Amino acid sequence: MKNQSYNYDEQGQNYSGYRRTDPRIEEYVYNALGSAKSVLNVGAGTGSYEPKDRYVVAVEPSSVMRSQRQHAERVPAVIATAESLPFDDDSFDASMAMVTVHHWSDLRKGLQELRRVTKDQVLILTFDPEAIDGYWNTDYFPELIEVERARFPTIDFIRKSLGGKSEVQEIPLPFDCVDGFQEAFYGRPESFLKKEVRLSQSVWGVLPEGMGEKLIQRLADDLKSGAWDEKHGHYRQKPTFIGSLRLIIARP
Repeated sequence: MKNQSYNYDEQGQNYSGYRRTDPRIEEYVYNALGSAKSVLNVGAGTGSYEPKDRYVVAVEPSSVMRSQRQHAERVPAVIATAESLPFDDDSFDASMAMVTVHHWSDLRKGLQELRRVTKDQVLILTFDPEAIDGYWNTDYFPELIEVERARFPTIDFIRKSLGGKSEVQEIPLPFDCVDGFQEAFYGRPESFLKKEVRLSQSVWGVLPEGMGEKLIQRLADDLKSGAWDEKHGHYRQKPTFIGSLRLIIARP
C-alpha cells in the first residue's frame, strides 16, 4: 500500500510552530508506553509526543523537520525511513509513529519494520478515514475529505499489518488543542483562514492547484455572514470533541 507524497523539505518550514504536543493527548500516549524504557519514534518530525523520561531514538528523513527538533530541544534524529529501519530485531521496548503513517511510501512494509525492531507495544496515532467526515467539515471541505480518506489507511489495515493483539482508543480533542491538525479547530473555524495553519496540515499541500483557496473562501464567506454560526455555532460550546483521532496499541 503506497501513499501520496508530501514534501516536508519544501513545505514544512513552520511546522513546529503549529503542530505541538498537546498535554491531554500526550497523556494517552504516555499511558500506552507503560514501563517501556527505550522508545523508537519513526516519522518523528519535530518530536511531538516523544517522552522526556525515557531513552528515545528518533527517525526522520526530512532535513527541514530534523532542523526544527533543535528548537524543541529534542534528541537529534537518525536519517532513515520507516520502510528500512537501521536497527536489529527487538532493539526497543516500544515504538511509536505519531500521525505519520499516511506519508510512508510502503505502509505495510513500514509497519512490519516497526514490529520487527520492537519487543512489545507499537503505538500508532492516526486518523480513521471512516470517521473523518463527522463534523462541519463536510459542508465546507468535501473535496478535501475525499483526498484525506484516500490517504489514510484503515484502522483494520494497520492492525492486520502489525499482527498480534491490539486495541484502539478514541482520543477526545480539547477545545484549545495545540496540536494543529484539522480536527483540533473543530470549534475555532477562523483558524483555517490563516495560511500558516493550513501549511501545518499536509493535505492542503496535495490538493489540486486552486482548490484550497476555493474551499477557504467558502468558509470565509459563511463566517462573515454568520451562516456558519447559525448552523454550526454549537461546536464553539463543546469543551471536547471525539472525531477521527485514534491511538492503536499493538502488542506481539
